[in-house]
Amino acid sequence: MDRVNIMVSERPVVIFSKSSCILSYSIKSLFTNFGVNPTIYELDEIVRGGEIEQALSVRGHSKVPIVFIGGELVGGANEIMSLHLKRNLKPMLISAGALWV
Repeated sequence: MDRVNIMVSERPVVIFSKSSCILSYSIKSLFTNFGVNPTIYELDEIVRGGEIEQALSVRGHSKVPIVFIGGELVGGANEIMSLHLKRNLKPMLISAGALWV
């Protein structure tokens, strides 16, 4: 858990993903299209990816993508898309310093 806390506190937007996941690809594309440069950890490609995935599941999210904004767990694809559709995602990104107006 401490390792995850360190990983998500270092950057404004952190996405835990798997390289073969279409939902992860969609969320990464959404952020990129906004002009955000998220830190992406592909759990199926990094050392100790399984351990990190297990630590994330303890937090209640066992499916990727798992998104942190400003060091806070926001959720998965459903939560991100909901925030986007409600026009709440962009202000959150600005507040976290991930997006400039």
